Amino acid sequence: MPLFKSCPAEFLSQLEDQWSHWRDAADEELAAKTEVLLKDESLQLAVARSFVGSDFLYQQCCRQPQLLMDLLQSADLGLETIAVDSIGDEQALDRRLRQVRNRATAEVIWRDFAGQWDIPRVCLRLTELAELCIQVALDWHHRQLVARYGEPRDGDGNAQSLVVLGMGKLGARELNLSSDIDLIFAYPEPGETDGDQSIENQKFFQRLGQRLIKSLDAMTAEGFVFRVDMRLRPYGDSGPLVSHFAALEDYYQTQGREWERFAMVKARPVAGDGAVADELMELLRPFTYRRYIDFSAIDALREMKALIQRQVRARGLSDNIKLGRGGIREVEFIAQAFQLIRGGREPALRERNLLKLLPLLEQDGHLQAGAAAQLSAAYLLLRRVEHALQAERDQQTQTLPSEDERRQKLAFALGRDSWEQLHAELAEARAAIESEFDAVIAPPEEIAEPSAAEEWQGLWLSSADDASAETNLHTLEQAGYAPAREALDLLADLRAAPMVAALPTAARERLDQTMPLLLAAASLEREPLLALTRVLPLVRSVLRRSAYLVLINENPPVLSQLLRLCSASPWIAEQLARHPILLDELLDSRRLLAPSSAADIADELRREMLRVDPDDLEAQMEALRHFKQSQSLRTAAQEVSGVLPLMKVSDALTWLAEAILQQSLQLAWVQVVEKYGLPAGASAEDMRFAIIAYGKLGGLELGHGSDLDIVFVHDADPQQNTDGATSIDNLRFYTRLAQRLIHILQTRTLSGPLYEVDTRLRPSGNSGLLVTSTSAFEKYQRESAWTWEHQALVRARPVAGSARLCADFEQLRLQLLCEARDEKKLREEVVAMRDKMRAHLDKSNDKNFDLKHGPGGIVDIEFMVQYAALAWAQKAPSIVRYTDNIRILESLTDAGLMPAYQAEHLIDAYKAYRSEGHRLALQQLPGVVNGDQFTAERKTVLTNWQQLLG
Repeated sequence: MPLFKSCPAEFLSQLEDQWSHWRDAADEELAAKTEVLLKDESLQLAVARSFVGSDFLYQQCCRQPQLLMDLLQSADLGLETIAVDSIGDEQALDRRLRQVRNRATAEVIWRDFAGQWDIPRVCLRLTELAELCIQVALDWHHRQLVARYGEPRDGDGNAQSLVVLGMGKLGARELNLSSDIDLIFAYPEPGETDGDQSIENQKFFQRLGQRLIKSLDAMTAEGFVFRVDMRLRPYGDSGPLVSHFAALEDYYQTQGREWERFAMVKARPVAGDGAVADELMELLRPFTYRRYIDFSAIDALREMKALIQRQVRARGLSDNIKLGRGGIREVEFIAQAFQLIRGGREPALRERNLLKLLPLLEQDGHLQAGAAAQLSAAYLLLRRVEHALQAERDQQTQTLPSEDERRQKLAFALGRDSWEQLHAELAEARAAIESEFDAVIAPPEEIAEPSAAEEWQGLWLSSADDASAETNLHTLEQAGYAPAREALDLLADLRAAPMVAALPTAARERLDQTMPLLLAAASLEREPLLALTRVLPLVRSVLRRSAYLVLINENPPVLSQLLRLCSASPWIAEQLARHPILLDELLDSRRLLAPSSAADIADELRREMLRVDPDDLEAQMEALRHFKQSQSLRTAAQEVSGVLPLMKVSDALTWLAEAILQQSLQLAWVQVVEKYGLPAGASAEDMRFAIIAYGKLGGLELGHGSDLDIVFVHDADPQQNTDGATSIDNLRFYTRLAQRLIHILQTRTLSGPLYEVDTRLRPSGNSGLLVTSTSAFEKYQRESAWTWEHQALVRARPVAGSARLCADFEQLRLQLLCEARDEKKLREEVVAMRDKMRAHLDKSNDKNFDLKHGPGGIVDIEFMVQYAALAWAQKAPSIVRYTDNIRILESLTDAGLMPAYQAEHLIDAYKAYRSEGHRLALQQLPGVVNGDQFTAERKTVLTNWQQLLG
């Protein structure tokens, strides 16, 4: 009975021959014990696959017969340790490194073919092996050189160490069996060693690097450890082997090329001083990851892919599962494209490991649902086949075998019934990768119909030429640009602008590609000239950051959406021109036009802030501003697209303000507590401080560009102090907290302020304390407040801070509003205040109607609601439960205090006015309309005013 029952007949003779050689190498006792273990048919199969599939593993087992027994008996042999102190000379070092390498490599081949480890675990073990060998060799040679030349030091006498950056698969912890390791060597600062034979640091570290490479790369009787490739360093083979940090930073910032950015995506320190290595990575980060959305990376990836494909065709590499179509490199390119485009803005995408990165890309909407799992499965299959190819003879290859026998061996080693089965799986996987690659990276002309923009190319290029004016005017007229002369003048002004003439070649080419696309797309709008006029300021604003033009060129739907939104609203056009980074919001129309709940907005902001360094206040403030701008743009887009009705627009803008106030308060709290300690009686869970919203924010009626009317309250003991080293009383603490919060909200950074803040509605206005205790607030409201301040309280509600204090304030507000009042006196004071406001603020005249302050306008409705709330809340507390006018009117009906038809008429008028006000705001027009508009609504409001307030 043969020992290997499960081995296919065509390989049985080879396997029996191999087994005989192993038995000859092993002693009888070891052979007997091993054959007892092999009564387990699963282990028989594992040995068969491993010996048939890998000559290298078979040879290692013959050299060290005990290795096979060890593999059969354990789940993980672990990496052997190497004691640097015990290594006497360089030959001993090289021998020890190779022994460890051969044993670890043999194990990962066994675990893979035996089905005990998946590819990520195999790759991780090989990466750990490389890190161990690099660090051991580095430590040993560093000691030898220090003994000869002394310790390398900087100008201040600090010891210097070599930092080894692992690039490519080593950096990503994805190392494969017979991979080169791509390294870059760096040290912190120039200087010299402190020994008797002193040399410059540069020479010391160059010699160290050379010796390190030799210990890893040289072929000896035991083989090699890793082939070392240093060509990714600055200037490649012609550059210095080692560079100091400042030289590296200068090179990448001034001469770094796009392909070097791709390489840096996976760069990771693998040996050397950890703290120093972190400093180096921080220096290199701005080169790799740009602060803006950078679609220019796609062009460079296309160029690299085109170069690889030319090599594939020239060298007949279509069966190369790494470089061929649908190969490993295409999956890597897909991931790198998104990393380089968005990694500057989305730190989570800086993940080096491909299999961890793909789900993040799908989670953030960069890949279609299901694409991450499909790409991962395809990638894992290709990597497993790659490992099997390299395991055969410990050679670096990714080319599928052409010989039938080797094909069948490969299929058997990988657990397939036949080569045909494996080949079909590979074809399916490569097709999936190829399809996704084309969707992400293939040039638009390869996957799209010829563009109508080609017709506009000549017009744009000749727009400043008088000789072509007649032809160009005719083309513009035919396309609907009216007046055509105005459109041509706009184009000529841009083309002849000094800033355009001064553009680098690449940026000029991008502009020349964008303008015909823009003209073609604008001609499809209802008013082409209006669309062109509004979008050109954005074009001008991004000329020096032309990566944004690539974004437009690469994404035709973005250009259509851009023109549609700019045509609908000059406010949107202005926001985009001021903050081109918002163009990113147009990339996914589903996300752009999908309304968000209050919880969605708060959660998204929380996640955005987690991406920012908690110690970098400036970055946190910029993140808040960008979030506000992007969310405001989404809301405006949803409004002009008809996705959101008026009330929902105000809700969205209100929820956004609330989320930002809560986050800003948290930032302010952390800073002030850090300086002064915690106030007595307060904690991070209950800061005993709350923000009370008044006006539009309180009434859930925020519009685009609205200020925030807010008041600050606390309920801590003002006589007690904070517990910090610099202690202050509680009242001063909360005053400083409010001041810091206002600073965060109002400071004009590069992105402008977050919100303008008005705190004049606090007790005693500008002459009162910035922060009021709840007891002082209650006393003021009961004893000193004017009627208009009680009116304002109708729209007040807590929006951020201590949940307990917010609940307490709501109870206090209800108590204050439900106080008994003299209705006659209340009516007189409300009417007097309304007359005073109209005299100062109403912009109505014989021809125009002021939506807000005109007779029968918004404020009249608000005053009626406030009067009703204050007059009748004592008998119906439910009418002041809400703070927005519409729900108060509905509550008045529910309480039987106002006829349903009357409330409905006021609600309809209120909605109509506010809807028009929103529309005018997006058109950047004042809230004044023609006098013959809204006549019915005005009449209804004035009739109700007469009935209610006389």
